Amino acid sequence: MTATDEALRLRLDIAYDGTDFHGWARQSDGEDGTPTRTVQGTIEAALTTVLRVPVELTVAGRTDAGVHASGQVAHVDIPRSSLDQRSLDSDPERLVRRMAKLLPDDVAILRVTEVPSLFDARFSALSRSYVYRITTHPAGALPTRARDTATWRRPVDIEAMQAVADMFVGLHDFAAFCKAKPHATTVREVLGMRWVEASTSEEPELYEAHVTADAFCWNMVRALVATCLQVGDGTRELGWVAPLLGESRRNPQVALAPAKGLTLTHVAYPDPHHYGVRAETTRARRA
Repeated sequence: MTATDEALRLRLDIAYDGTDFHGWARQSDGEDGTPTRTVQGTIEAALTTVLRVPVELTVAGRTDAGVHASGQVAHVDIPRSSLDQRSLDSDPERLVRRMAKLLPDDVAILRVTEVPSLFDARFSALSRSYVYRITTHPAGALPTRARDTATWRRPVDIEAMQAVADMFVGLHDFAAFCKAKPHATTVREVLGMRWVEASTSEEPELYEAHVTADAFCWNMVRALVATCLQVGDGTRELGWVAPLLGESRRNPQVALAPAKGLTLTHVAYPDPHHYGVRAETTRARRA
C-alpha cells in the first residue's frame, strides 16, 4: 500500500463447515510439506487472488478443528485502489460473488461491508454466541446432520443440565474448563446458557445448548457442555460443579464434548461510534 493510497477496512461475515478444516487459524505446512487446511488460510488465499495484494484477516473468535460457524466475523485492511483495479468499482459487496467462484463448498463469505478504521472484529465485539447440537438417540445423529450434531451415548436429564448451566452464568474464572495459554486470562462473563429440547420426529432425543459470553477461552464451550452432560447423565453430582469455578488450572476430570456439535452463530457489536472505546476496554481487560 502506497503512502497516497487510501486504506479501506472491510468486515467479512463468514460461514463454514469446520469438519475438514484444522480450525480457523492459519498454520504452517505439515512435516511432509502438505499444506494444512484452515479457514483463515483458505479465505486469505482466495482474497489475495481476487485483489492481487497480500491480506491478513483478524477474526472475532478462533474456532477449533471441527467447529463450524454460521456467524463468524473478520476484518481485513486493503488499499481502496485494489477494488477499482479489479473492476469492483469501489463496491466491497461485489466481492461476495467473486469470492464464491474461488472458495470451496464448505466455506462462504456471506457479506462484505466497509467499516470504520476503529472497527476491530476481535476487540470491538460485545459477545459471541454458540449453539451446541447433541443427540442421545441410540441410532446417533440424523445422517444429513451428522457433520454438525454430536452423539452422547447415555440418556440425560435436561433439568439437571440446566441447573449446571445456571451456575456458569456470570463473571467467573473458567480456568478449570479452558486449555491454558501462557499469560492469558481465563476470566470470562457468561451472559446466558440455556438447554433446549429440540427433538422432532426425524431427530428424536435432540438437545441444543445456547451459550453467550463476552468471550471464550480455548475449549471452554465444549468443556461447559460436557460438564452439563456429565451431570445430566448421572456420571457426576451437581455438587461437583461449583468448586470447579474456584480452581486456577485445567481440571482433568472435565471432559470435552466433541467438536462437531459446536457452531459459532453470532458476534454482537456496539454502535459504530463505540467501536474504538469497546476495543480499548477489551484490550485492557485481556491484558
